[in-house]
Amino acid sequence: MSQYYFPIVFIVLLEILRLAQSHPFLFNSGNHRPPVEWKTPEDNWTAEAAPRSIYPLLQNQNNKHQLPPRYAVIESDEDEQLLRRAHEAKENATARTLFYSPKEESHLPPLLTKTIKYFNLQQVAFELETSVMSQVSCTACKAGAGLLQHYIRTGKSKEEIIKMIYQYCVQLKIQSARVCEGVSQLFGVEVIYVLKRITIGPDEICSFIIGDACGDIYNPYHEWEVEFPPVPKPDPRELGLPKEAAPVFKVLHLSDTHFDPYYAEGSNADCNEPLCCRLTNGRPTTPNGAAGKWGDYRKCDTPKRTVDHMLNHIADTHSDIDFIIWTGDLPPHDVWNQTKEENLKVLKETVTQMTEKFPGIPIFPALGNHESAPVNSFPPPYVQQVDSSIAWLYDELDVQWRRWLPASVSHTVRRGAFYSVLVRPGYRIISLNMNYCNNKNWWLLLNSTDPATELQWFIYELQSAEFAGEKVHVIGHIPPGHSDCLKVWSRNYYKIVSRFESTITAQFFGHTHFDEFEVFYDPHDLSRATSIAYIGPSVTPYNDLNPGYRIYYIDGDHDETTRLVVDHESWIMNLKEANLYDYPIWYKLYSTRAAYGMKGLRPADWDQLINNMTDSKELFDLYYNISYAIHGITKIFWRKR
Repeated sequence: MSQYYFPIVFIVLLEILRLAQSHPFLFNSGNHRPPVEWKTPEDNWTAEAAPRSIYPLLQNQNNKHQLPPRYAVIESDEDEQLLRRAHEAKENATARTLFYSPKEESHLPPLLTKTIKYFNLQQVAFELETSVMSQVSCTACKAGAGLLQHYIRTGKSKEEIIKMIYQYCVQLKIQSARVCEGVSQLFGVEVIYVLKRITIGPDEICSFIIGDACGDIYNPYHEWEVEFPPVPKPDPRELGLPKEAAPVFKVLHLSDTHFDPYYAEGSNADCNEPLCCRLTNGRPTTPNGAAGKWGDYRKCDTPKRTVDHMLNHIADTHSDIDFIIWTGDLPPHDVWNQTKEENLKVLKETVTQMTEKFPGIPIFPALGNHESAPVNSFPPPYVQQVDSSIAWLYDELDVQWRRWLPASVSHTVRRGAFYSVLVRPGYRIISLNMNYCNNKNWWLLLNSTDPATELQWFIYELQSAEFAGEKVHVIGHIPPGHSDCLKVWSRNYYKIVSRFESTITAQFFGHTHFDEFEVFYDPHDLSRATSIAYIGPSVTPYNDLNPGYRIYYIDGDHDETTRLVVDHESWIMNLKEANLYDYPIWYKLYSTRAAYGMKGLRPADWDQLINNMTDSKELFDLYYNISYAIHGITKIFWRKR
């Protein structure tokens, strides 16, 4: 996930000091509302219009998989190795050189220098980058949004506004000149288009984008609820443990590949731009500043050789996988320099790579927020202008994903990049486009009400699955409830999961780059866990991460199947050792049941694990140390997308 353009777009706030007195709307939405005649075009599409997948995609299960040992205790030497790796991560944590050094002389007029100190723009940039916001970001957001709206209302042209954004970005050393130019050109047009058509002011805009740090402001334009069919919710039944000797599916989960075709070994890995390790970043200024052969812990994405090595390792080590879930974010983090053509090239290349490495194995993809150009830009279907429509991406997704998916998905993929597929009799996968909950998607400021009617379609699919006695796994990119997901969207999603808790048996997401999980609870009884969402680690090391993937064992085909995840493993590669010895070694970091002594992976079992960690320092330290080994010391405290 990238938000690098936000500090740049909003840094035009500096003229606020001059304008604030004469234009109080810059900080207070008040009653100042411009006359706007634009209305959301009608969309008469209904969920019933989409054809349903009714023929199982996966053939009869032939593989006989062996589950990881249950209740196995981590041996002392393995525990010592885990702690050693964690210590190495701490000792080798990369110093972050974001944007500009506060020790450098400003060379700006004293008024601007004081303004920079007042707003603490470096902190704003860091918070927007990490999606952990404070009042500082909120103030800067309101100021920037107010100034942009002022320029629009006073008749300044699109070109003039974009030029001003660029000038402030360069003069305030927010980024390099080329990054400032790319961001202002890529994002300025979209932001101006949206701001011209909304009637809300800075308070509402920033509450929408920043979230709780800007207050929970009621906005009737962005409050909505999905509708449920008049079908009573089945009484929840207590889930039994899956049978130990029963057949299981073995499933690979890949996420956040962020393949960088321009990664260059030996290039500058410690640059002052959002993405480093490219020839365009110049030579390293110190011996330790050079990009490693297999990747780098700093602001660098994944080299092709590392992706190839990982896929070869998986194909050899896990040759018996039944299918793959692939939860998005394929392009690199050079968000100021991306084009539609370049992102489509990355899409095609990675899809071809996956097809060649895993011939005959079904792959179920989900769309990430980086696949669009510009990043996070996913206009709803009613936006049909040639220069703004997202059809260029969704149409190509349909072409590429159809290598693995049936023809029935084309209708919804081309509409909104979501689909539903019957995997086996009684077992369905639903892939959601989580960019319609993305609060960095400016198009949602126009109208955030169930974009593309996705959630209403989701309910229709789940109700149909409930009638048919099917169990459903949900896949997507941004986890619901995450700070990057609109609260109103997450709230409606939560209601859906609660209503269909007997149908949805697992959820899978990415985006955070971390190895995590989310537990859902009954809104009427917060002591009862109802569902579990698994969040897989990223392939990219961006940043301070060891590349990783997950293997799930899912209750398979038998008369009493639950379709629950029975166990899962997290595999990683120690990037430092790979660069030091010039050979990556992928190893299983842990399996869940063995590491935490869990009886099963039912929602109630995860709830019990959380409760046990509050009572047992030893168990919490184990969980902490495993996180340490995956994320490195900086990742325990900083959330990076």
